Order: sequence, then structure tokens, then C-alpha cells
Amino acid sequence: MSGYESWGRFPRATPRAVVPIRWRDEPPSLADLPGPLLPYARGRSYGDSCLNDGGTVLDVNGLARFIAFDADRGLLRAEAGVGFDAILNLIVPRGWFLPVTPGTKFVSIGGAIANDVHGKNHHRAGTFGCHVTQLELLRSDGTRLVCSPTANAELFQATIGGLGLTGVILWAEIALKPIPGPQIELRASRFGRLEDFFALSEAADADDEYTAGWIDGMSRGRRLGRGVFLGGNHARGDGTWRGAHPSRLRLPMDVPEWVLNPLSIRVFNEVQYAVLGRKSARAFAGYESFFYPLDVVHNWNRAYGKRGFLQYQCVVPFDDGLAVVREILDRIAASRSAYFVVGKVFGSIRSPGMLSFPRRGVTLAVDIPNRGPEIFALLDAIDALVIEARGAVYPAKDARMSPRSFEAFYPQWAAFARHVDPAFSSSFWRRVTAGLGASDGVPAKAQATAPSAPASVAGAGGPSAATAAAGALGGGA
Repeated sequence: MSGYESWGRFPRATPRAVVPIRWRDEPPSLADLPGPLLPYARGRSYGDSCLNDGGTVLDVNGLARFIAFDADRGLLRAEAGVGFDAILNLIVPRGWFLPVTPGTKFVSIGGAIANDVHGKNHHRAGTFGCHVTQLELLRSDGTRLVCSPTANAELFQATIGGLGLTGVILWAEIALKPIPGPQIELRASRFGRLEDFFALSEAADADDEYTAGWIDGMSRGRRLGRGVFLGGNHARGDGTWRGAHPSRLRLPMDVPEWVLNPLSIRVFNEVQYAVLGRKSARAFAGYESFFYPLDVVHNWNRAYGKRGFLQYQCVVPFDDGLAVVREILDRIAASRSAYFVVGKVFGSIRSPGMLSFPRRGVTLAVDIPNRGPEIFALLDAIDALVIEARGAVYPAKDARMSPRSFEAFYPQWAAFARHVDPAFSSSFWRRVTAGLGASDGVPAKAQATAPSAPASVAGAGGPSAATAAAGALGGGA
């Protein structure tokens, strides 16, 4: 069942059954399936929000058809399993682009909604959920509901960022953004300390639609928080649409753990800072290399070895953001555990999602190899800093936060839980709600629990440069 794992490949999970959904007009009877249920598409969530250990996985990759495209108004309707890669091939030649995109194009439209993904343009466009005009939701009792900001509005708000727990998204309609051409005009600026990153972000947000910064996670002292800042805007360039050609590059095996080590990463960071920082002048690049550099190697997650890795992403408000981020970076650098760190300033556009992660402040995304208890202790300590700062950790990238931390990060969880379909659950949801007290009628363990032991599986398989690091910032799905 390796086809139904998360992108971080931790934790491992074995579903009790796998049921494909191939036709939106003839879905299986969910009420007849062994629960709990959870939709699964591309598996690009880093932690266990896409996993359903001991439960039934609803494979929605068969829902991969376009329904309608209004090329004049920029409205696209597609089934939930359609990937961003297919969408881009359709819309870019016609002068449109995704309103928001994470750092990979290998996500489904349903997964992008369920995780309410964000990207380098959050300060201008908010989250992906801000651009969903309507969707159709299948509940376990067979009810099919069209949800929008005005129809079934609360269920719409719960489904955006709802981690697949409110039912199966069958299709969705999104509003696209017009672009002058298929290229990105970009610039890279080196900064020597964390304060400079904040200053560059403030200045660039007014001029650049896309901003993010690669941060050297190994440096301390006077060099703490140094890195390379990226800014970019859509541009015509030479106006030539060359098409997106799938890469054939794959890692043939799990990379031995000793290859990625503090010494090799320190050398890599020194080269990154020295070379990329020279590119202060603006240049043109294809949108693929700007947004999706890591997609060149389809299974790059195998670079972290058999034990997998964790991506820790948090956001803290501006009140004391600089001090908190400095403390987080210092602890990470002292641990010699962080291999890639990306920073981004979130804007003030609020997501419609009840459980959505982004909010105004500064966010850090950190790739950390799974080295066992010491890493979990480090992240628990960072959780405490984020809680004290009234921030949050991103569920789509989490594999270890405690119920206590989840409740602090998302005090609205109980209101959200009232919209969870009673037959749906996930490994993440069971973990973060275990033991939480009843509130406003929410059960102590908040909805369904998985069988104690998995049975046989039905069905089969499923599915770095500064720009590469920055590409990892967006949420996965």
C-alpha cells in the first residue's frame, strides 16, 4: 500500500480498504462502506492528514475530467481529482493562471481546497479557498449539496481547509487570474540578517506579486537568519508558450541517511548564499522553474531516506514576530537538524475556511529528516513558542502535534467538528482530538474512530536552489 502514503512518508498507515470513485454521477454508496472514510488524491500532504490507518480510503483520482471552462471570464469547473498540472496545460496558453498555487503542481483541485493551500502571493491573493466560487459535496448519507459563499455557506466554510472531513468533493469551480504571458520576471536579493528579510518583504510586497525567502537554517550569531529573497511577477517575456513537458527524472532508491548531513547541507548553504545572492538584477524564467522547481524529480521525497522527513510550518503574528522567529531559527540551527528553511510574510486577506492555517504574520517552513525522539522534542519546544505568540502550525504538514497544541492553535476546532461527516475521519483527526473534552455537543474524541486493527486491503495502488526551497512553501494536498 505504498501508493497511499503521505509525502513525508511518516507516519506509515495501512487502510482497511480502498474504494475508487470514478464517476461523479454514480458514486459508491458511502453508507455501505466500512468506516471511517477519507478521500485521497495525490497524497502531497506531508503528514497524516491524508492518511486513514485502519479505515477506508476513497480514491478520487478517477474524478479527473474538466466540466466547463469560460475562457472569457476565467471560470473553470473541474472534477475534484483534476491536477494542477492538467489545469495549467489548459489555461496558460489561453492567458490565464491559477489564482494561488503551492510549490508543486502535482496536487488535485479537491486536495487544494481541503488543505486551503497558499503560495508566494498570499499577501495579494490570500489562500486558494478565496477563489473557489462553488463546489459539490457528497455526504455519507448520500446527500449531494452544492456549496458556495451564499448556499450552504457554513458547510462551504468548513470544507475549505477542512482536511477532507466534511465529505467527498465531487467538483469545484474556481476563478482564475489573467496573465500577460507564460513567464515570470524575477529577482533575487541577498540579505545578511533576519531584520533585512523583514525589510525586503515590506518593500517587495508593494511591487512583487510573488515573494518568499530562502533562509540558511544552519547559521547562528551575527549570521542568524541570512538568506536570499525572491520576488516575481507574471510577464510576457518572449510570449512563447512551450508547453509543460513531464520530467522523467526519478530517484531509483531511498538515499542513504548519511548523504544528507549537517556538513553537506552547510556546504550547500554557503554555495547558495554566495552564488544566488549575485542575481540582484531582474531576469525572466518560465513559470515552471519559478513555482515548481522540485517537481523536476518526481519522487524527491526519497532523498530523506527510508524513515522519511517532517516539514514543520508555523505562522506567528507581527506583534512579536521578529523575536519569536529569531528564537525558532536559533533553536533549529543549534540542533543542526533543519535542511531547508523558507520564510514568507502572510498578508491580511482572510480565508473563508473555518480551519484554515494562514493568517497575517510571518511563516516559516522547515524540512527536517525524521531522526526520532530528539526531533519531536525540538518541535514540541517550538510549538510552545508558537502557542505563546498566538500563532499556529499547518495541519497539512503536521505529523506529530499534540491534542493540547492543536486546541491552542485552532480554538475553533469544536465549531468546525459539528460539520464533520459522522462517517469520516483521518489519522490526523483522531490524533489531534484524542482526549479533548466535549464542547458544544462535540464528542470527546470528535467523531468516528478507526478500527483497532486493519484487515485486508481492497483495490490497488494510487497514485534545490533558492527557488527550490521557496517552492516548498505552499501547502500540499
